[in-house]
Amino acid sequence: MDEGRRRCKSGIGLGTISKTALGIVAIAGLLPVARPVWALATSVAAEGIDALRLHEDPYYLTGAKIAIGQVEIGRPGQFGLDKLAYERMPVAVGRVLWLNQWANPDDYVDGHAANVASVMISQDKRYPGVAPDALLYSAAIGELGEVSSQPQECLAAQAVATQNGGDVRAINFSFGEPLSRDPRDQPRLDGDALLTQCIDWSSRVHQTLYVVAGNQGMGGIPIPTDNFNGINVAYSRRVEGVFRKIDFANLGSEPTLRSPRSPGTETNEGPRRSINLVAPGSQITLIDPDGQTTPGSGTSFAAPHVVGTVALLQQLVDRQLRAGVEHSSLEGRHPLVMKAVLLNSADKLEDEGDGQRLGMGRTLLDAYNRNWIDSDAYRDRAIPLHQDLGTGHLNAYRAYQQLLPGSWGPGGVPAVGWHYSASPEQEGARYQDYRFTDPLQAGSYLSATLTWQRQVNLVDSNDNGSYDLGEGFRAAPLANLDLYLLPTDADDLSQSVWASTSQVDSVEHIFYPIPKTGSYKLRVVYPPSAQPYALAWWARPAQP
Repeated sequence: MDEGRRRCKSGIGLGTISKTALGIVAIAGLLPVARPVWALATSVAAEGIDALRLHEDPYYLTGAKIAIGQVEIGRPGQFGLDKLAYERMPVAVGRVLWLNQWANPDDYVDGHAANVASVMISQDKRYPGVAPDALLYSAAIGELGEVSSQPQECLAAQAVATQNGGDVRAINFSFGEPLSRDPRDQPRLDGDALLTQCIDWSSRVHQTLYVVAGNQGMGGIPIPTDNFNGINVAYSRRVEGVFRKIDFANLGSEPTLRSPRSPGTETNEGPRRSINLVAPGSQITLIDPDGQTTPGSGTSFAAPHVVGTVALLQQLVDRQLRAGVEHSSLEGRHPLVMKAVLLNSADKLEDEGDGQRLGMGRTLLDAYNRNWIDSDAYRDRAIPLHQDLGTGHLNAYRAYQQLLPGSWGPGGVPAVGWHYSASPEQEGARYQDYRFTDPLQAGSYLSATLTWQRQVNLVDSNDNGSYDLGEGFRAAPLANLDLYLLPTDADDLSQSVWASTSQVDSVEHIFYPIPKTGSYKLRVVYPPSAQPYALAWWARPAQP
């Protein structure tokens, strides 16, 4: 459990310095001080997500001119507003809010929020953030009452999503609500909590990707990890210097323990799993509001690695658009594309140098030292996600490689690429094919990820187009899409090499070896009604 995140949710701000006295003790600061194992610089480097490479020649991707967001109980300090903040702070936010208003001086300045922000945007040369030049908008919820604060949390999320002229590409949630505070009768993780519906609605309406710290189980803060449209993140720890193993404190999608803070078991209803991705989160070097460093661990600090990576990728999208690069597309800004790219490029099995494992940088292990292909997700077409590892470990450089070729298809496609489909492109068709123009290599793995959104609508009592306190949401049934890997000349789904056919998820994922060198295609099967989706794929062409 991320102790910092739990305390933040209970209303005790970590390392808080504010006139509202959210708290005065940074739990992370109570951990053993052992500088050699602190890891922000390491987690951003090749041992972690390999983002430092993208900061340098020839890439120069630092998140410049890209807006990202953060919602927390508290907020980082801002120079010119808060007494503690000073000029040239290593964590310099673009704007701070309280709910949907500008923040008041010195109110709700919080260590946990500053720590999370430092992972995303720190400009400290020793401990750089993932996207040091990104523009961060941070909103504080403030003090929590005895009842659910989900309406206020939704209001703050909407306020952040509409900053920068409505162009905020990703929003970090390193906190959540326990089921015990949810006002529904017999609350469950069924996607229908107000905050969960709000995130799914905002993701679609505001075109922003929500990234959520993924603890369930004894964490006591599972809402909104039952969302459909965001990314939930577990955290890894280092083994022999590399972030390659899920931390023992992660409880995954199907925890066996029960939290004393909640009335029911904190796992998603039915077989749907909650973890999408893994990122570094153990013993990360964090920066407090006063500029001092402190170590901390938890999913709170894994999620901002993902948000920072989105900023780097979005800078690439904007750069390609300005340069008129062939196959560049505005659709690269879509949160569905970002989700598909991040999940599909994740590390599962370390490549041995022959490209058969698509250049992956590590073998990711669960708590029992099992890798992704040891799991039911590898064996069962109906299960797209590993219960603890999701699709694998975040790799910012591989995500860059996944995004770089641009938008292709349907029709003939290269070995690596992606496509966003706003609606079926063939009238009356129920599927679209993506045919690889080159034969694929026997024994090499193919990775493909299909994502789509749950449709949630605002019950807009005053017809102003925005969420207001007292309003709610209405979710439509989740559409079902499936993904198949077929020989190019096959048209019968029974001839598929492999498939991902979950009935409960908004993600389908294939990671499977090509049985023999030859021509192949991916087929997306969708319902009769138009359903936007994004598809990312990565394969290895046959060698001469």
